[in-house]
Amino acid sequence: MRRLLLLGVLVAIFCQPSAARAEPTYRVAWTIYAGSVPLVYAEQTGLLDEWADRYGIDIEAVQINAYIEAVTQFSLGQFDAVICMSLDALTIPAASGMDTSVIAPLSTSAGSDGLIMRGDDPQLADLKGKQINLVALSGSHYLLARALDSVGLAEPDVTVINTSDADIGAVMEDSSAQAVVTWKPQLTTILDQYDNTHLVYDSSDIYGEIIDVVIAPTDKLDEHPEFAMALAGAWFEAAAALDPAHPGHQRLLEIAADTLSTDIDSVRSQLATIDFFTPTQAIDLIQREDFGATQRRIAEFAFKHGLLGDGLPSADFIGIENGRGDIIGNADNVRLRFRKQWLSDASEESAP
Repeated sequence: MRRLLLLGVLVAIFCQPSAARAEPTYRVAWTIYAGSVPLVYAEQTGLLDEWADRYGIDIEAVQINAYIEAVTQFSLGQFDAVICMSLDALTIPAASGMDTSVIAPLSTSAGSDGLIMRGDDPQLADLKGKQINLVALSGSHYLLARALDSVGLAEPDVTVINTSDADIGAVMEDSSAQAVVTWKPQLTTILDQYDNTHLVYDSSDIYGEIIDVVIAPTDKLDEHPEFAMALAGAWFEAAAALDPAHPGHQRLLEIAADTLSTDIDSVRSQLATIDFFTPTQAIDLIQREDFGATQRRIAEFAFKHGLLGDGLPSADFIGIENGRGDIIGNADNVRLRFRKQWLSDASEESAP
């Protein structure tokens, strides 16, 4: 009888699906920037937990103080996903050999990044021979390259001064400073604080090229698609609160102000020049005819600056898969994939 009772207890213990086994946990790295606000909102309002519970998992949003450190730690396997620019997805994890998939394009800069010049009615063509302060090898550097190309100039025509993001806001204190490329809120601060400074080019001029994405290792997503589905679902439900008519909009602004250590007016200014995608818009982006040309242009910039690795024969060394399944570059070495499957799921979830 005792043996039968013991056997019954053991069977009962091992047959409990949730009590006996812990939920798998996935960690998403993010850094302080207005574009990360929906993830913070999802975490603080419980949306992230709700979506994770729906798929029987746990998702933790982990703030990292330094952006490049966050992407590097992801590349080293210390996080399961990270929010970053698509440029950095290519040049850090993909270039290091990680087969990387974009769970979702999140937003595009639509004026958050810009090139400021000092002078009376300065023009882009006037940049020739001038010094330009910016964070080297960043989205600002890419923006400069596109601005120069638009007026028939190239980087050898100017002198780039590498300046940290901590110092970039004070560049124009020096009366000899001629031009700076940066992002909000520093962009707004410089224009407001220093006389005779003018915005001559910004990311709205190259709409859809400076985009934020959330990425994860492809093999992890193939094995655990529920992670991507839960994260995408939480993100897009949270991003809906960016609409001023949404009942959670004021709460989102308050969370953003606290996260960014600023006031709500500044939050509105920063969010106004970021276009956050719906799932349908994200699908349209990665399937557009010109999306491949944009990725090739980004790869060329990365190759030119040695960001894809040493001794590579061309920018085509790494393959990039677009939303149609077409390959830009080397089909035998695909390391960055823009996949629509989780966007399609999120689109269906959000449909009325």
